[in-house]
Amino acid sequence: MKIIKLKTIIKSRIALFLFFFLTTTISLGGNINLLPTRAQPEINKAIPLGGNAFITQKGKSGTPKITTQGLKNWSDFMSIISIFFRVERSGELHLGIRSETVPGEATIKLSVGKEVFVVDLSKGVNKTDFAGSVSVANPGYVRVDLQGIKRTGTFFANISDLLIGGAASEGSVIFANDPENFYWSRRGPSCHLNYTTPDEDKEYFYSELTVPKGEDKLGSYFMANGFGEGYMGIQVNSATERRILFSVWDPDNGKTTLIKKGTGVHAGGFGGEGTGGQSYLVFNWKAGVTYKFLTRGQPDNKGNTIYTSWFFDPDRDSWKLIASWKRPNTHTWLTRFHGFLENFIPNEGYQERKALWGNQWVRLANGNWVEVTECKFTIDATGRNKQRMDYAGGIENNRFFLRMGGFFNETVLPDTKFSKARSQKPPGINLNNLP
Repeated sequence: MKIIKLKTIIKSRIALFLFFFLTTTISLGGNINLLPTRAQPEINKAIPLGGNAFITQKGKSGTPKITTQGLKNWSDFMSIISIFFRVERSGELHLGIRSETVPGEATIKLSVGKEVFVVDLSKGVNKTDFAGSVSVANPGYVRVDLQGIKRTGTFFANISDLLIGGAASEGSVIFANDPENFYWSRRGPSCHLNYTTPDEDKEYFYSELTVPKGEDKLGSYFMANGFGEGYMGIQVNSATERRILFSVWDPDNGKTTLIKKGTGVHAGGFGGEGTGGQSYLVFNWKAGVTYKFLTRGQPDNKGNTIYTSWFFDPDRDSWKLIASWKRPNTHTWLTRFHGFLENFIPNEGYQERKALWGNQWVRLANGNWVEVTECKFTIDATGRNKQRMDYAGGIENNRFFLRMGGFFNETVLPDTKFSKARSQKPPGINLNNLP
């Protein structure tokens, strides 16, 4: 029997220890990695889940939940929680999490693309766990996914922040960092088309709108006819309901009141982001179809302005009245023509949306139609404050387009002006026969 000296055994164990200490990951096969707890590269930025995380795959149990404080009530094994942020440099990116572990043990996996790391969560409050490092080839948005593997308690953990470091995190990193506005940052950046129109009094505004197939995500509002005191467009309100919406804001003094509404149209007031009169028609509009919109604004010479909107139903080949509203203490024709794209459900803010606006015309009070061919692209405070940068606008097939959400990288400089070719074909509407 061969006898191994004690000195040789000690040297072998020291060598084995150094191997595990200096190696960043131990491969478990494929791209799944289990990291030694001693491998802790520098982590220098914290990305709060409260403003930057979404449930991108829902499980059966209805959990987890994203709150202002982060990820809570996480028990479902099938749920995937995705965190998004944008880096301006390529290079190595270190990843970790800050969590409060609930009673029991929990193991999760953290994924970036095909790279997957297994993390055994530490017990305690505000504990940090290093997950692993990945290589970022190009600047842009990074998506990090979390999914539960095993737990002995009711929940996996409450996670407040994703932690990052490394060369890719140096310099500017774009993410939502204002807790008071996490509601807006999770909705995503609203973007707008602000049209150039003649200085003369304008009585009618006509436009056409197309939502490409696949872009009609839940929570989308594609606004076609915007003016100084209201707006008209189409919404995706739920998985089973869509609407044609027409609203007019209240003035500083007084209340907007209904004059008349079309068949099947709901009318009432609205609140929240201001107050006013709201009317909508439940209508199963379809992606890929071009819809037409017409709005009229006319002073009644009694201290009010009357606003009326119609929607063209292509299946019935006819115009349908949505509603007519009287706005008191107002004497104006139509002004400030615009369109916009927004998401109004924060939990759906990770979805991309796009639409095309075309064939816009204004009819002057003197009866002449004038085509609209120029607009300025603008964004809201969420974009301007760099809480999110997934916004774009421009021209596609001689129509203006807007795009937002989805954390894409191809942004367009706000306040850019766009011009399209003239069609020279005014809308053939018999205004006297409108309902």
